This record gives sequence, structure tokens and C-alpha cells, in this order.
Amino acid sequence: MTFSDAIRTCFSKFFTFSGRASRPEYWFFFLFIVIWSLIAGFIDLQFFTQVATTETETTKSVAATSSQPVQSIVSLIVFFPHLAVAWRRMHDTGRSGLYALFPLLLMAGAVAVLVFGIGMASSFQHGGNLDVLFTRATLLIVIPTLLILMISPLLVLWWLTRPSQPGTNKYGPNPYEVTQ
Repeated sequence: MTFSDAIRTCFSKFFTFSGRASRPEYWFFFLFIVIWSLIAGFIDLQFFTQVATTETETTKSVAATSSQPVQSIVSLIVFFPHLAVAWRRMHDTGRSGLYALFPLLLMAGAVAVLVFGIGMASSFQHGGNLDVLFTRATLLIVIPTLLILMISPLLVLWWLTRPSQPGTNKYGPNPYEVTQ
């Protein structure tokens, strides 16, 4: 599969989460996303960066802000095709497509533990050492979760680089063996 074939395939299968995607299909589309994100970032930097200055009697401050409209549009355009091709790529390795969302699910879990754990601890202000107990218990849960959160993107990256499962699996035929 060539670079242009991969891009064409991924945009034609915009919301297709069934089937399998070969390694070249995924990685060429990933390269396309990186290239267009860099181009969009450069366009935003050149045309949409605003510099705000404030001046008082003794100090002058300058702050640069950017709304990044082009990069936001590019991200919205490629979000679902990228999710779909990652999902199909996981199918190609014999895994459920949900494994592509593994780091996001862990991140949501860590945030939930922090919000609810520390939030519950703050509700025990008059409970003596109970608030300290909840805070420490929350941290004991969050620290290993954060370690796993740092490792999980590497694990997903490793899964995405695995070769295709030979033959037909439960998600469909091998993309290398299918004639197009």
C-alpha cells in the first residue's frame, strides 16, 4: 500500500470500525497526520499569533497568545479516520479495537480517582484524621495509576507495530491476503 492509497483508504473508511488495517495503512496515515499538523501549526504561527502588550508606569509586559484555528480544524478532520484506522489496526493484530483507547481510559480513571478521592477527603474537614487517610489512600492508588499511564502509550505503540495475524481472524481476512 502506498502513501496516497493509505490516505485515500482511511478517508473512505471514515467511520468504519470493522475489519482490519495493515501496518502500512496505519503508519502512512499517521505520517500524513503528523505532516499536516506541522503545516497547520506553521500556518497558525505565521498568521494567527497575536501579541498583546500592557504597559504601566514602571513595567511593560508582552504576552503572545494563539487560538490555533487551522490546527484545530485539521485535528477535527482527522480525528475519526485516525481512531477508525487504529481500531482496525488493533483488529489486524487480533485484539479488540478498545485497546487503542487504553491510555485514554486510564487517564479518565486517574482523574476520577483524584477528583472523587481528594473531594471526599475535603468533605471530612471536621473528622480529624479521616481526611488525611482519604488523601493518602487516593495517592496510593494514583501513583501506580500514573506509572501505568506513562507505560500504556508505549504498550499501545508496540501493539500497533506488531505484524498482521496470519489468515482470517474473528475481525476479518488478513489485508495482505485480500486482493483489492
